Amino acid sequence: MIESVTRTQSRTSYKKALYSLSKWRKKTGDTVKKKFIDQGWTLFIAGFLLGRAVILTSVSPFAVAFFASIWMLRRNISFKTALAVLLGGLTVSISHSLFLTGTILVFCLLAALFKKVSAQQKMVPLYVFLACIIARITGFFIQGSIETYQWVFTIVEAGLSVVLVLIFIQSVPIISPRKFKKDLKNEEIVCMMILLASILTGTIGWIVMDASMEQIFSRYLVLILAYIAGAAIGSTVGVVTGLVLSLADVASLYQMSLLAFAGLLGGLLKDGKKVGVGLGLFVATLLIGIYGESNGNQFAPTLIETGFAIILFFLTPENWIRKMARYIPGTNEHKSEQEQYLQKVRDVTANRVEQFSDMFQALSKSFSKIDSATLDKKETKETDYFLSNVTEKTCQSCFKKESCWVNQFDKTYNYMTEMMSEMEEGTLNNRRKLVRDFENHCVKSNKVMDTMKDELSFFQANQRLKRQVQESRKFVAEQLKGVSDVMENFAKEIMKERQIHEQQEGEIVHALNEMGFEIEKLDIYSLEAGSVDIEMNLTFYDYHGEAAKVIAPVLSEILQETVIVDHEEVSPFPNGYGYFSFKSARQYNIETGVSHAAKGGGFVSGDSYLTMELGSGRYALAISDGMGNGERAYLESMETLRLLQQILQSGIDEKVAIKSINSILSLRTTDEIFSTLDLAVIDLHHAGVKFLKIGSTPSFIKRSSDIVKVEASNLPMGIIQEFDVDVVSEQLKTGDILIMMSDGIFEGPKHIENVDMWLKRKIKEMETTDPQEIADLILEEVVRTKSGEIDDDMTVLVAKIEDNIPEWASFPIHKAQ
Repeated sequence: MIESVTRTQSRTSYKKALYSLSKWRKKTGDTVKKKFIDQGWTLFIAGFLLGRAVILTSVSPFAVAFFASIWMLRRNISFKTALAVLLGGLTVSISHSLFLTGTILVFCLLAALFKKVSAQQKMVPLYVFLACIIARITGFFIQGSIETYQWVFTIVEAGLSVVLVLIFIQSVPIISPRKFKKDLKNEEIVCMMILLASILTGTIGWIVMDASMEQIFSRYLVLILAYIAGAAIGSTVGVVTGLVLSLADVASLYQMSLLAFAGLLGGLLKDGKKVGVGLGLFVATLLIGIYGESNGNQFAPTLIETGFAIILFFLTPENWIRKMARYIPGTNEHKSEQEQYLQKVRDVTANRVEQFSDMFQALSKSFSKIDSATLDKKETKETDYFLSNVTEKTCQSCFKKESCWVNQFDKTYNYMTEMMSEMEEGTLNNRRKLVRDFENHCVKSNKVMDTMKDELSFFQANQRLKRQVQESRKFVAEQLKGVSDVMENFAKEIMKERQIHEQQEGEIVHALNEMGFEIEKLDIYSLEAGSVDIEMNLTFYDYHGEAAKVIAPVLSEILQETVIVDHEEVSPFPNGYGYFSFKSARQYNIETGVSHAAKGGGFVSGDSYLTMELGSGRYALAISDGMGNGERAYLESMETLRLLQQILQSGIDEKVAIKSINSILSLRTTDEIFSTLDLAVIDLHHAGVKFLKIGSTPSFIKRSSDIVKVEASNLPMGIIQEFDVDVVSEQLKTGDILIMMSDGIFEGPKHIENVDMWLKRKIKEMETTDPQEIADLILEEVVRTKSGEIDDDMTVLVAKIEDNIPEWASFPIHKAQ
């Protein structure tokens, strides 16, 4: 018991110590960032070293270029930078410090004189060029010797300063957080390396244990970049750094080869982590060091410099390197950063879409919310307004007004309201007793009834207008509800994330690797039954359909569900990448057949039909019959199906879609444009079917020897604005045959007393199960009953439900343990 308490206390103390350590590290990191980065001390150190930087014995283009960049980007610390540059120049020589002082003063003078000139960023290189020339020529003039060489020397130095200021303007923001960019281009990486190599030039002459500081840090930079970005960036950094350093010390020109070779080898061996990259530098040092020894250079200092660089590299925390890697394109860390950014954008977009969905939902409720009590009150009030208009024109001038409306108010009011009701219904002539009683009660009964008839027409028009407004409100509410549902589903699609399925992912990778497939990337989005969603990238030397023939069956065996290739993109070149998307196979297939004929054997039929996949495993079949025949009926039915297709493909529910089409057809014109619609939506996952019949004829389902009739009663579309859609649901089975037809087929055989029984018998007697043959036979039988005459447009649409059998079956595999 005591030992247990002691262990618990020890763990608690350990956790407290870890928390304190992490807190101290965070505080220390924030302090370092605030003091050295935000306040510009890193730039102060860089300015000091660049003030010491000299190439080709006496050329010093770095300091003024760096100062000009700071003046352009972070003017608040430009004085501190100038001080650092001058202090660095003093460590070289007084004359060098005086030259740097002169260039900075001339630059500041030019910037002050032309501060009102627009586009200062374009003027800075000119200021630098003139500052270098004026300061250097003035120095030569004071010394009393200005020759051609001095002029050439000055122009070259000024030109290098202009080039460097253009480079530093791009690279200074990388080490300055005020204007830091998240993504670095390759050109920016090279500019940053030129800046760092220029800074290292200021360490030339610093020796530690016979090792040069600039060589240690240059190799350290090459190791870092090769480890982060690979061979291409590593070798490039080696060449750039070596070139700049060799300009400062021509004797170490061969170091450029060492750095470039080290960057190449380190990048190639980066899979071996830090050990591999360090080994690359060590091998490069041995090879180039032997070459240097043969040319009279010392071999031992080179090994010492490499040793110090490798030690610094190993001491660099991994999280620091990972943070740097986030800003270099092509690295896994940069890719992860981009994915996180895209995830944030996707989340924000989905949230906004959900907000819009909620807004449309609220608008829909506000439009559809109608208080029945309020409606009753409004109807009572409207009745009172109607009676007040009638009495104003009749009773106001009557001598019995007080007797009727004061002494006998209830009786008079009841008579008036009852008379109004009977007139609205058109049954007043049948209520002789009511008329007689009212004549006995009112001395001006005929005038009152005539006035009431006149006012009633206005009252009814007002009521129709209000009903239309209510119907429009309801239509708008349904439309908004449909839009809300579509946007909600869209938000769910946006939020589709890569799910973690470690066991299945391990089995898939193991199985495909055992078969010799090289998987570059595997993303599992969903493994739910019926909605499997997997994407992968593979490498093929010569692709021959292995995705459908081998990989999909393997996935089917692992997931215990039929999986097929949904989409593939294969490189046309050997040994290229291929992208493959795998999804659940639907359980059922639809095979369709259609047969139709125009009235009188013409070319234009008023009937139109539609078969299409709606996505999410749904399949729609529809027939529309325009009223009448010929081109106008054809345009009516085609317009109905066109609207239906566009609305259904947007994801709106079938009932809302049909009501929308009906409202559009009834509101868009005053012409009588009517059409029927027979719609069947089949779910291919479980073979459930929904029938929505608008003024259409019955449909039939043939199941073995049984015939099932499906019917519903609704008026054709476009006749009235408000109607309820009856939905009839049925469950289909494998082998079932669905037969849909227009009225030209169902009402065609007029001499047959019971068309239902006749059609059922004809369908039942058919031995074929081919949908197209069934459609042709039904049309032929109907035409024969009319002795070959076609007196109406005829259309038969037949669909057969079949099990979906994949082309390639699954096969057993050895699963990963």
